[in-house]
Amino acid sequence: MTTDSQVIAPADAAERRARPPVVVYPNGSLPGADMAMLAKARQTLTKRDEIIVPPREAGSFRVPKGHFFRVVSIEGPQVGDLNLWNADDLDERFFSGKTRALHATHVGLGDRLWSSLPYLRPMATISHDTLGWYGFDQDGAGVHDVIGTRCDPYTHRLLGEGGDYHHCCHSNLARALGKARGLPAREVEQHVHDVLNVFMCTGFTRDTQQYFMKASPVRPGDFLELFAEIDLLGAISACPGGDCGQTHSSDVAVCHPLKVEIYEADPATLTGWRSPQRSPYGRSHGETGG
Repeated sequence: MTTDSQVIAPADAAERRARPPVVVYPNGSLPGADMAMLAKARQTLTKRDEIIVPPREAGSFRVPKGHFFRVVSIEGPQVGDLNLWNADDLDERFFSGKTRALHATHVGLGDRLWSSLPYLRPMATISHDTLGWYGFDQDGAGVHDVIGTRCDPYTHRLLGEGGDYHHCCHSNLARALGKARGLPAREVEQHVHDVLNVFMCTGFTRDTQQYFMKASPVRPGDFLELFAEIDLLGAISACPGGDCGQTHSSDVAVCHPLKVEIYEADPATLTGWRSPQRSPYGRSHGETGG
């Protein structure tokens, strides 16, 4: 938001600005995951499947509930745009805005990826993050953000960047979802949604509060691991910006593949765990007879 220099500040402007911030959803008010159980389960993992996502492309994968999956850097610094859906119902999908409000602008160990309304339940829980050491740097940037949307050909045109660019993450994800469903990309793109920017290093500038990106700290061998709370269909795009240190939506940036690995834990380590149910709210919205 810019400041209108023609508007005169009121006499009590300083007092208004000095009011203390209030965290909307305080720590401790949100039901958390059983991290001790997940830590125990992680010690028994057996790889069941993997996919390689080529640079500037996307790939889809399925994760049964109670399994783990990892997004892995394998050749060089590379950002990935992740979408998640209920494997049996595309209308239930990852809700980045609510995840941001419930947790933070960037997610890490123990945070959960929440699904869209009216479902609102955890789809996946972050069980391990080799970039957990990064925190927030001197520029206020962190990794794994739920701020950005995804690069797309519509914004590419809007900004006058020339022609149609079909390797934008939105288009990549639409093609990957379409292939998984046996449909053209244009018939499924409405299900492509705001992403978890895996490995992306981002923040807001202190002077203008603009969203910025900088070179990702990810290196080969780093991974983000998540526990599937429900049956998942996922898709991830190896962003055409590479490590997003200079540009995005580009054929110039150096890009690398990503790998997704699917793991099964010993079922005995998950004794007592139950896949979360959708929100019990009755959806009357205050209307009589609802």
